[in-house]
Amino acid sequence: MMRRWRCFRLLLLLALSAAGISASAQTEVPDSIVMMLDSMYQALPAEADSIVDEAAREAAPVVDVQAKRQAKPSRDWSTWRPDPQRALWLAMVIPGGGQIYNRKYWKLPIVYGGFVGCIYAMNWNNMMYKDYAQAYLDIMDDDPTTQSYNKFLHLGRQINSLNEERYKTIFKKRKDRYRRWRDLSFFVMIGVYAVSVIDAYIDAELSEFDLSKDLSLKVRPSVMPAAGSAVRSNNPLYATSLGVNCSLNF
Repeated sequence: MMRRWRCFRLLLLLALSAAGISASAQTEVPDSIVMMLDSMYQALPAEADSIVDEAAREAAPVVDVQAKRQAKPSRDWSTWRPDPQRALWLAMVIPGGGQIYNRKYWKLPIVYGGFVGCIYAMNWNNMMYKDYAQAYLDIMDDDPTTQSYNKFLHLGRQINSLNEERYKTIFKKRKDRYRRWRDLSFFVMIGVYAVSVIDAYIDAELSEFDLSKDLSLKVRPSVMPAAGSAVRSNNPLYATSLGVNCSLNF
């Protein structure tokens, strides 16, 4: 607004000097000059506003970027400490997520290796259980066309009436064994998951634990007063006793 008023004053002085009118004289300004000044003043706002708006648009992004850079300081990872609650929830939702959040990446092969091993053992035992279960069903029925149990026999061996009962017992025991190992693999996988969650929470809790040199445990022999030494204080053999003294400094 001040810029437009200065432009208008400049145009007014130029028009008055062209018309031969002094700024200090008490002379009435002609109507033609007034109309000319009005037209000039009406034309000024659009140009002035466009210049001001363009300058503001050019200057605004620079100011915003600099303000954002100053308002967001860089994180110092040497002083960063994990939040135990966040580590707990991440470990529960994503297996290994708590270890990633705690920045303990060396534990990831242990966690994921445990999951992969349990899944492999569960699939293998489940496959063997199904095979022995089908072989046990085939040897128990009277249908001669169902002989899937022959693939478990050694070369040249056959099942007849003499050894049929023994093979029935073998197939049943192996069927039950692989089913038990399959279920055990599933529970071990749940245990690996629980251990990973507990490890992430405890690791975050102990992130601020003092591990300086002030922590020390000293074990040394010591002479201590014996129980009932007040009664037999005259005898030094009964008044004191030898023992081990443990002192913890922190």
